[in-house]
Amino acid sequence: MAKEAATPQEQALENAKNRTESFFENNSKTVVAGLIAIFVLAVAIFGYRKLIVEPRMERAQEMLYGAQYRFEEQTPDYEIALNGDQSAPGFADVVESYGNTPAGNLARYYAAACCMRLGNMAQAEQYIAKFKHVKGEPGAIVNALAEGMKGDIAADNGDYAKAASLFEKAVKVSDNVFTAPMFLRKAALAYKAAGDNAKADACLETIRTKYPSSIDARDAEKYLAE
Repeated sequence: MAKEAATPQEQALENAKNRTESFFENNSKTVVAGLIAIFVLAVAIFGYRKLIVEPRMERAQEMLYGAQYRFEEQTPDYEIALNGDQSAPGFADVVESYGNTPAGNLARYYAAACCMRLGNMAQAEQYIAKFKHVKGEPGAIVNALAEGMKGDIAADNGDYAKAASLFEKAVKVSDNVFTAPMFLRKAALAYKAAGDNAKADACLETIRTKYPSSIDARDAEKYLAE
């Protein structure tokens, strides 16, 4: 289970972790649909692999979509989304059976997200450590979320300096107006928890000046005024 937050900085990081998880849950269908389209195009281009690669990809995608449906329900059952049940496989099954396919790789991220929701940070760390960055703009966002998840795990382990570094890496992986300010804010909170107020303020100032219209800019102003 995730440790109980003991300080205001740790509680702020915990709240920020929940927001990151919610961001992916609310946008995963759009992101994954874009990635799958890219994978299908790649297979079409390399037609000589069609007889072997495409059937495996299609089966992996079918399994992924089934688990994804459980993940995106109004009241998600993360245990079933992860491990499946008699009616449908879970993300863990996709990883085990088709881990070397693009869908299997995405399933690692989903599996890690489920584990985090279930409070199993050690298992989440195992899944996300094996996730491989994917190409393309939709992929860049998932890559950023994956690095951010690693940061959440580091923060949960009390390694705030490592967490801050991973959050900043997430910004570099995909510098967009949605996830970048979110991860800069988390980096600032991690630096504050680590006692490095100068780096924390630098992150907040970047949010304020580079992403002034983001929802994190208001919090940045508040933290800088403290």
